[in-house]
Amino acid sequence: MPRFFINRPIFAWVIAIMVMLAGLLAIKTLPVSQYPPIAPPQITINAMYPGASAQTVQDTVTQVIEQKLNGLDNLIYMSSTSDSAGAVAINLTFKAGTDPNVAQVQVQNKLQLATPLLPQIVQRAGISVVKSTRNFLMIVGLVSEDGSMSRPALTDYAVSNIQDIVSRVEGVGELLVFGTQNAMRIWLNPSRLNNYSLTVNDVISAVQAQNAQVSAGQFGGTPAIPGQQLNATITARTLLQTVEQFDAIILKTNSDGSTVRLKDVAECKIGTENYDLQSRFNGKPVGGMAIRLAAGANALDTATRVKAKMAELSGFFPAGMKVVYPFDTTPFVKISIEEVVVTLVEAVCLVFIIMFIFLQNIRATLIPTIAVPVVLLGTFGVLSVSGFSINTLTMFALVIVIGLLVDDAIVVVENVERVMSEEGLSPREATIKSMGQITSALWGIATVLVAVFLPMAFFGGSTGVIYRQFSITIISAMILSVLLAMTLTPALCATLLKPVAKGHSAGESGWFRWFFVRFNAWFDRRRAQYEGVVGRSFNKPVRYLIVYGAIVAGMVFLFLRLPTAFLPDEDQGFIGCLIQLPAGATQERTVKVIEQLEQHFLEREQKTVEAIIAISGFSFAGRGQNMGMAFVKLKDWKLRQTPDLKAPAIAGRAMGALSRIRDGMAFAFSPPAVVELGQANGFDLMLQDRGGIGHEKLMEARNQLLGMAMKNPKLMAVRPNGQDDTPQFKLDIDDVRAGALGVSVTDINNVLATAWGSSYVNDFIENGRVKKVYLQAAAQYRMLPEDINSWYVRNRTGDMVPFSAFSTARWQYGSPRLERYNGIPSIEIMGQAGRGVSTGEAMAEMEKIVAQLPSGIGYEWTGLSYEERKAGAQAPALYIISLLVVFLSVAALYESWTIPFVNLLMLPLGLVGAVTAVTLRFLPNDIYLQIGLLTTVGLSTKNAILIIQFIKAQ
Repeated sequence: MPRFFINRPIFAWVIAIMVMLAGLLAIKTLPVSQYPPIAPPQITINAMYPGASAQTVQDTVTQVIEQKLNGLDNLIYMSSTSDSAGAVAINLTFKAGTDPNVAQVQVQNKLQLATPLLPQIVQRAGISVVKSTRNFLMIVGLVSEDGSMSRPALTDYAVSNIQDIVSRVEGVGELLVFGTQNAMRIWLNPSRLNNYSLTVNDVISAVQAQNAQVSAGQFGGTPAIPGQQLNATITARTLLQTVEQFDAIILKTNSDGSTVRLKDVAECKIGTENYDLQSRFNGKPVGGMAIRLAAGANALDTATRVKAKMAELSGFFPAGMKVVYPFDTTPFVKISIEEVVVTLVEAVCLVFIIMFIFLQNIRATLIPTIAVPVVLLGTFGVLSVSGFSINTLTMFALVIVIGLLVDDAIVVVENVERVMSEEGLSPREATIKSMGQITSALWGIATVLVAVFLPMAFFGGSTGVIYRQFSITIISAMILSVLLAMTLTPALCATLLKPVAKGHSAGESGWFRWFFVRFNAWFDRRRAQYEGVVGRSFNKPVRYLIVYGAIVAGMVFLFLRLPTAFLPDEDQGFIGCLIQLPAGATQERTVKVIEQLEQHFLEREQKTVEAIIAISGFSFAGRGQNMGMAFVKLKDWKLRQTPDLKAPAIAGRAMGALSRIRDGMAFAFSPPAVVELGQANGFDLMLQDRGGIGHEKLMEARNQLLGMAMKNPKLMAVRPNGQDDTPQFKLDIDDVRAGALGVSVTDINNVLATAWGSSYVNDFIENGRVKKVYLQAAAQYRMLPEDINSWYVRNRTGDMVPFSAFSTARWQYGSPRLERYNGIPSIEIMGQAGRGVSTGEAMAEMEKIVAQLPSGIGYEWTGLSYEERKAGAQAPALYIISLLVVFLSVAALYESWTIPFVNLLMLPLGLVGAVTAVTLRFLPNDIYLQIGLLTTVGLSTKNAILIIQFIKAQ
């Protein structure tokens, strides 16, 4: 094959140019992301049971659904939360590579079996099944620059005019609005209801009857009588649209003809569907919308499409409204790729300089250099065909492969120059003879290197995704490199190189002769010293074998002492904050703590912080008036070059400042390396009630664990990702007493659910959009326990009976948020490793602590920690398989069982340098080190083959 292209150099150029064109076209179409889809696909089930406690929601909704989800294909683990807001979220995580569309269909089919068993109000509210990730891709905010729009107005605009449109953007899995759209709120007065002998059920019935859309039919509808000449639609009662129309609803007509209207017993106002969430942007009201990425979607492309859609919609905004992006994970993706591209260019430049120093001929140096863009662009074409993306892993592989791909061309060029120098042949004749000598070696090297990296492509899980991206990129580049060494490189050698007189070299003439003469003399002295050391080792083999053994033992010792991790933590351009006040704290108190947090970041961190968005009533740890969270957007990395301006330092200072807040607990954290796999960096553990010991005992075990973790210096910021038990007012209904008084238990339940929770009655029309009507007690009638006695139920004889006649009450503690993991009651515990401690060491410490807890308590790792444990278990198998493949490949190449042993003995000498460097830099044994070690194995094997080939030739 080489002779064919030596005789047809233009043919070789045409092939190379076509490869580069294919690569250029692929680059334009390849998606760009920080990482490949490492996070396993997730399907989320959401349901709502208004007014129900967390325990009621768990017993009547969550467990019912969970029990029907058995038998799903490729399910790894399942987690669920049930909170006192009536919300249910069940997250199902599937194996990497599972088709999320197929998984969603399977989940929906299983859900159909559970739906008839759920309470009617839950079925009526609807149950959603979405493909999305746990964490937010970005937050979009609507702000009023002139202050003319209130927070409810901004939120209503977001729900009414943006939510549905942006939710349909490709790649958007779920859009969560921090707030709700407008609603007609009917605020009931219990005293007036009692005065008019009316109940909550009377109001509901009247609103349903008089606020209705009636389908009245038409005149002259078919079938019609002969000769009918008129056909027209009849319009009758329609949905109400104004507060005045609701005020006029008739509740009761007295015997004297007078009427009791809704305005006589309640206040009708335009409000919101609920008041649980409030969002703030730099301390000002904002209509916030959080976007979760669809499972398997590309983050960068999705964010770009969302911003384009918002730019399109902004042309219709009211005066003074503008869009902001207070939280966005994609800028870090862009800068990560840019940094790797810069590294790639630097690597090419360094390779060119090194080749020029050793080849000492600009023409000879250009030949391997030309191979670099051809192979790199060709590899992008392979990535496109393979369905991969441009990400930090594939780019990292290309940086590493530069040294490997130019090696093939260098071998060809050096051998051609050697033949010309030793035998005085012309470039064409020397190239033909040289290729006859080294073709088998080139193919052998390529085969062995492919064999080294190929096993990585067959590992499963999220770690397997990382290995596969790296493996396919390296193998593609290596195959293209050796094909180029057989086609274009020989053609270039035959046409570009100048003849060299026999016994002379290229470096003996030219502009750099003065440098090359001195360099060659220095290098010859170093080579002579090396040859002397090698020669003496033959005379004293035992001594050098002892030295070799010491090197190997030292390498093993250092490697085993390396702390473990999954992926390194990085400054991603933002930090998160969680706020939790004591149980029972109100929204007003939470907002005051948020104001202190905003003050710290906006006033004390002006050099580093660009913006902050804070949400009260919501956090990753659950919902409630005492909960809150914030995302702090940092300034561009170019403005934060020193260590004290990096995200970890900013989070550390925030922790110090927030620890002084006395009214609650607030802490800052950096995001994990892969945001789809967790909420914060560190570890994520699920503490489980394996023995059925009950919620109280599980909470006691949690507190015991937190106490021991606080004293452990290897752990920091260990915390429950949930809420403490809160005071709950237990109302006991005496069914016997209620029956004796002629009161229906159904009526009692309806009054409780409506007055103290709220009831969705039906809909009304505002600005051409259908919105909801809610019935609830006015705020002043549901603030204190004694307000219960202000409410009445009508009995069978028409008398009004107060709640005090058939109920008693007491205080108790209960959880506002209950968690389950794989169907077992659980509590999520998150934390971080202490200074100088890896996450692997921290996880080992947590396992030791859990082992000291009472019997019946178990644990499981989840999220990023689950993947880290899995990656650690796969690494030894990967090393063993790779070494075995190297041994067998070299044995097949040389038809020998002894030469492969020689090759394996050389590997520790290459690995010891990598392990020593990592140890000196205090770096962990993570995915990148594992890939680096396998690359070192490949390079060492390649060098061994070249040395063996040279020895055999001699």
